[in-house]
Amino acid sequence: MAGGITETGELYSPLVGLVYMFNLIVGTGALTMPRAFAAAGWAVSLALIAFLGFMSYMTTTFMIEAMAAANAQLRWKRREQEEVDDSDSSSEYSNDNDVLCRGRSEPESKPICRSVKRSAGHVDHFDIVERVEMGQMASMFFNKGGVNMFYVCIIVYLYGDLAIYAAAVPMSLMEVTCGNHSCGAGGLKYNDTDPCWGSVSREDAYRVFLTAFMLLVGPFTFFNAQKTKYLQIFTSLMRWIAFTMMIVFAVIRISKGTGEGRPPAASLSGVPNLFGVCVYSFMCQHSLPSLVTPISDKRRVGVLVLADYVLILVFYVLLSLTAILCFDGSLLYDMYTLNFTDNCAVLDVPFLRYFLGLFPVFTISTNFPIIAVTLRNNWKTLFHRDGGAYPWVVDRVVFPLITLIPPVTVAFCTHNLETLVGITGAYAGTGIQYVVPSCLVYYGRRRLQPVMGGDAVNKHRSPFHHNLWVWFVLLWAASCLMFVTANIILTETHKGP
Repeated sequence: MAGGITETGELYSPLVGLVYMFNLIVGTGALTMPRAFAAAGWAVSLALIAFLGFMSYMTTTFMIEAMAAANAQLRWKRREQEEVDDSDSSSEYSNDNDVLCRGRSEPESKPICRSVKRSAGHVDHFDIVERVEMGQMASMFFNKGGVNMFYVCIIVYLYGDLAIYAAAVPMSLMEVTCGNHSCGAGGLKYNDTDPCWGSVSREDAYRVFLTAFMLLVGPFTFFNAQKTKYLQIFTSLMRWIAFTMMIVFAVIRISKGTGEGRPPAASLSGVPNLFGVCVYSFMCQHSLPSLVTPISDKRRVGVLVLADYVLILVFYVLLSLTAILCFDGSLLYDMYTLNFTDNCAVLDVPFLRYFLGLFPVFTISTNFPIIAVTLRNNWKTLFHRDGGAYPWVVDRVVFPLITLIPPVTVAFCTHNLETLVGITGAYAGTGIQYVVPSCLVYYGRRRLQPVMGGDAVNKHRSPFHHNLWVWFVLLWAASCLMFVTANIILTETHKGP
C-alpha cells in the first residue's frame, strides 16, 4: 500500500476499473451503515452521507492529480539526468543557448531551459503510466516530518482495519452458531452473557472463534500473501449476491406492510459515529494508484470516478433506507447481515440465512492476510526506508507480531463493530481520506510549478483546482476531529464513574 514505484501490470478497460473501484469501496463499512443510519435519523443521515460522498470524491480527484504530478516529476528528473550526462560528455565550453539551465549543483526549483522542453517533443509528462504509491508520493512531496506523519496515519488506519476484520469474522460465526434459527423468536437480540453451548456463554464462544481465526489466518502475516485474480472475482461475486439479497428481501417485507422500522428524522447524538462510518465506507484513496494506473484509456477517468461515486452513494442509501424501514432500529445488529440469520419473518430459507450470516467470514477472511502484510511492510518502511536488511528475527518474527497483537487484543476486548468502524474512520480515516490527499496535491503543485513552468498543464487536474478547495477540506477535517473528540468526552463525562 505504501511502497515505492511498481510495475503497472496487466491493463484493463475503464469499465473494469470502475467495477474494481466499486468493489474496493463497498465492503465491511457498508454492513455497519444501517445501524448508524438508524441512530442518526434518516434525514440527517441522507444529508451527511451525500456531503461526505462529495468530499471523498473531491479528495479522490486530488489523488489522481497528485499521481499525475508524481509521474511528471519522475520524467523530468530522468530527462534532466540525461541532459546532465550529455553535457558531461560534451565540450566544457559551449554557447549560452546550449547550456542547461540547471546542473548538478543548482537548486531543484530552478526552471528547466527551453531547449530541454523542446527536446521533450510531444511527450505528455502527466500521463499516469507508472504506479506511484501513496507512500512514495509522500516521500517526493513532503519533508521528513510529513513522511513520518503519513506512515503513522496509515499504520493506525490499518490497525483499525485489522481490528474490525478480526472482530467481524468471529462475531458472525458466534451469531450463526449461537443464534435461534427455529423461526420461533426471530429478531430477538441476545446478550453476551446468554448461553451458547451449555455453560459456554456467547462471549466465550466469540473468543473461541477469534482464537481459531487467528490461528488459521494469522500465520499468513509471517509470509507474503497476494490477492489473485480469481480470488477477487470470487469475493466480488459473493459481495454482489449478498448485498442484492439483503436489499431485495427488505424491499419485499416493506412492500407487504410488515416492516417494523420507524426511524426518526434526526438524532444528533448518532451523528459522530455516522461520520466515522461514512468516512470509512468511502475509503479508497490509499489504493487509487493500484486501481487507476492500469486503466488503458484514462481520458475519461474523471467521469468514471464521478459515476462510481454516484452509484455507490445510491447503493448505500438504498441499503440503509431499506434496512431502517424493514427492521426496528433497536434490533439492528452492528453487522447488518446478522439481521437475516435468525429472523424468519424476513427470510425463511435456512440455506440463504446461513449464507448471509457467513458472508463476512468468506470475504473478510481472504482480505485479512493482505491487510496484515501491508501493515507489516509499512512498519518496515517507517523504520528503515533507506534500504538494507533486518536481522532474521526482527524481519520474520518481531514485525509480524507487532502487526497482529494490537488488533487481536482490541478484538478480544470488544466486538462492537459500529464503534470500531466509527473511531477508525473518524480519526485515521480522516487523515488518509482528507488530510493526506489535500497535502499531496498542494505540495505537488508547488513542487512542479517552478520546475515545469506555467505552460505545463496537468490534464488530470482536479475540477477543484483552486487552492481554496484544499484549505476547505483541511478545515473540514480539523472541525470534524474536534467535534467527534468533544462528543466522545461529553459522552464519557455523562456516563460518570
